Amino acid sequence: MTTINLITKINAPISTVFNLNRNIDVHLLSTSQSNEKVIEGVSAGLINLNETVTWCGKHFGIYLTHKSIISEMEIPNRFVDEMLKGKFKSFRHEHLFSEENGITMMTDKIQYETPFGWFGMLFDRLVLKNYLTNFIQKRNRILKDLSENQ
Repeated sequence: MTTINLITKINAPISTVFNLNRNIDVHLLSTSQSNEKVIEGVSAGLINLNETVTWCGKHFGIYLTHKSIISEMEIPNRFVDEMLKGKFKSFRHEHLFSEENGITMMTDKIQYETPFGWFGMLFDRLVLKNYLTNFIQKRNRILKDLSENQ
């Protein structure tokens, strides 16, 4: 299992950062580099506990689908999305939020397993982990900008 941990400091209230993170429209904006679209499930606004969304986006030159469910939610401190269907063996993204002196700490904890045995592990080490880290960092820069300019 691979784990990615990212922390982003945002000068905005925790509720703003939390809601922008679970907003489907903001997700589409922040992932425009992969031309993501919603093809099933919650397609606009805020996604909530036990709701699902299926994304289709272009990664590594091909269109891939990924269906997630919001499996846990504690407003405004945490929510978890987990893959129900997709190309990973497993995929879990925990979004954590805490606020101190008007600064929100946004933590992304992503844990996933690749399929295809040793080939999947090699692909992960050489390409995938860096790709996902950069993908989430770009998304977080947009979330930070939107949160701080509300």
